[in-house]
Amino acid sequence: MRDLIPEPAQEPSCDERGWCHANAEGVVLDLYVQPNARVTEAVGEHDGALKIRLHAPPIDGRANEALLAWVATRLSLARRQIVLKSGQSSRRKRIQILALGLDVGELARKLSA
Repeated sequence: MRDLIPEPAQEPSCDERGWCHANAEGVVLDLYVQPNARVTEAVGEHDGALKIRLHAPPIDGRANEALLAWVATRLSLARRQIVLKSGQSSRRKRIQILALGLDVGELARKLSA
């Protein structure tokens, strides 16, 4: 009888540090954003989040919009599938990717490359 009970599914994570995890709507990313950089790029991890240097200035939501557009482009997704869940005026951001069935390992590779 015990063999018929399935094991509980574990949420996949992009890496052991946990800056990326799956949920019912798709994938959530924890990001640390540094605006006013020379070029927009991912530069590793910072305090459990993926660190993104962002070219846009943090004025009138331009940095947030640039971040969401950059993530969408890197992941080859439509911009409407990327939603800023928290951190509108903070360097620490939480982004929801509205897409089911994403390979989180591939997602991490695309963002980190």
